[in-house]
Amino acid sequence: MIFDLHRFESAPVIGILRGVKEESLQGVSEASIAGGLRFIEITLNTQDSYHLIQQATNKYSELTIGAGTVLSAEEAKKAFDSGAQFIVAPNFEEEVAAFCVENKLAYFPGALTPTEIQKAWKCGATMVKVFPVSQMGPDYIKQVKGPFDKVKLVAVGGVNSSNIKKYLDAGADAVALGGSIYSLQRMENGKFSDIQKDIEDFMFEVKKFYSKIS
Repeated sequence: MIFDLHRFESAPVIGILRGVKEESLQGVSEASIAGGLRFIEITLNTQDSYHLIQQATNKYSELTIGAGTVLSAEEAKKAFDSGAQFIVAPNFEEEVAAFCVENKLAYFPGALTPTEIQKAWKCGATMVKVFPVSQMGPDYIKQVKGPFDKVKLVAVGGVNSSNIKKYLDAGADAVALGGSIYSLQRMENGKFSDIQKDIEDFMFEVKKFYSKIS
């Protein structure tokens, strides 16, 4: 299935699942759907990640499932073969970019400096993941968007419901939510209602922002 960029841009949030176990996948997925989230990455440093990607892709048609922490073209191929519909990485690798472009696979590589951001964009990134954005703050997004106004940026790392508006105001085209909501403790203890509530709060802020600019 081809990544639906238009659908993503209507509610541009990626949920990051790191360390999720198979017995928690159903609860986490259903909480995400109920909370209004539609795009989730399962990181490859999660045990049995390829199996979980395949399972989630086959079972939850409401979700678009991607692979995160993809560090090589070999990993990208395994993820693609498992059903991943997009690729996310903490860094940029030309071989991964080439694989994604060749296979029409959405690619969200990590970058931080203007040089890294521009290189990733020129090599075919769908959006560039500014990571870790918490170390730079919303004003960094605004400054980068000055010369790179055509480059689509995803703010990742430390974004939450209380500061998300600042990143969107600064020009972030998308954001990601992760460990603060999908904590290992919550997932292992079955706190899926808490996960759902926090996702609802997060998505409310996103929808409120886009309703004002539409």
